[in-house]
Amino acid sequence: MRFRDRMDAGRQLADLLTEYGAHSPLVLGLPRGGIPVAYEVARKLGAPLDVWVVRKVGAPGQPELGLGAVAEGGALFVDREMMRSLGFSETEVMQTAERESQEVMARIARFRGPHPAPDIAGRTVILVDDGVATGGTVRAAIRALRTRRPRAIVLAVPVGAVESLDSLRPEVDDLVCVHPAEFMSSVGEYYDDFRQTSDEEVQAVLARMRKQQGPEAAMNAGDAWWV
Repeated sequence: MRFRDRMDAGRQLADLLTEYGAHSPLVLGLPRGGIPVAYEVARKLGAPLDVWVVRKVGAPGQPELGLGAVAEGGALFVDREMMRSLGFSETEVMQTAERESQEVMARIARFRGPHPAPDIAGRTVILVDDGVATGGTVRAAIRALRTRRPRAIVLAVPVGAVESLDSLRPEVDDLVCVHPAEFMSSVGEYYDDFRQTSDEEVQAVLARMRKQQGPEAAMNAGDAWWV
């Protein structure tokens, strides 16, 4: 299965989540690529949309090699087995994690601006990304959200590696995936158009949703604005 782009993926994912429309859910997208997917889910369900910021913790000197992730709310996930096998010390990795924590704070300010963080306590939260490969960033986000005492956390993604999805399933109340992939080298291979989502696009999505007053406006929003 392939998706045309993140909007197409979001619409297909939203079709599998319609039962949650009656739960007054809060949809949270992981920036940046998860936001256009999450927008389609929120629009379909008539639900509010916000961002939940997560940053990969890369290996010292090899930032593309993910050893873990840090999330808004302070949750940290580190694959210590991988860290030790590659010869990195706890101190080195924690220094990298601290730098990424500062970037998380900067992105919260950039994306949310003066608006407060969403009230999660007692809510059904649908956490959306554009796909799950290793699952490190999603795991950090889930653990951070748990500290806010939601009623339930639903992880929703268009595509994910089966092994990673299985490892995440015990940490959420429900997991919805359009296409669980047995063999995955990257999320992008399942999209025809997987161009990077910019900060400006994320800000535009969130600004538009904030202007929409209530479920009816969210359900009736048009498509043409997203380019």
